[in-house]
Amino acid sequence: MSNESFEIAVNGQHTFDVLPTDASQLDVIAEKDGRFHILHNGRSWHAELEHADFNTRQLVFRIEGNKYAVHLADQYDRLVRQLGLHIGGQQKQNAVKAPMPGLVLNILVEPGQIVQKGDPLLILEAMKMENVLKAAGEGQVKAVKVQKGVAVDKGQLLLEME
Repeated sequence: MSNESFEIAVNGQHTFDVLPTDASQLDVIAEKDGRFHILHNGRSWHAELEHADFNTRQLVFRIEGNKYAVHLADQYDRLVRQLGLHIGGQQKQNAVKAPMPGLVLNILVEPGQIVQKGDPLLILEAMKMENVLKAAGEGQVKAVKVQKGVAVDKGQLLLEME
């Protein structure tokens, strides 16, 4: 396990570093449907994962009725930001690949369809959570390479874009 800390930004306002050893001290129990029970320092919370975008490391949790948008950054993410490589680095996305193994629950686009940045493309279920994969930029769907109900591996091609 690396000793490098992770930067965690909550709601774009609060930023702190967490070492992997600190994170391993959390007592987290996965319940069902994206719900978790968390114990830490004698306190207990129930959390619900509302949205997860693993490509951008963005998570949205609801804890005790409050919504928290969480962004995770490792040492490489911080280095890219520090070097300014994230600014203006818009590249055309030619392929949409599975960010994790899962099951294709729904395909929301078809070949020839024009999509804009942020448009939902398909829904992938992983670890009992539904993850909506969205377009990284504008383009046209060239081909759909998977079918609804099919299990996919991490990195597997799902859609071709042009």
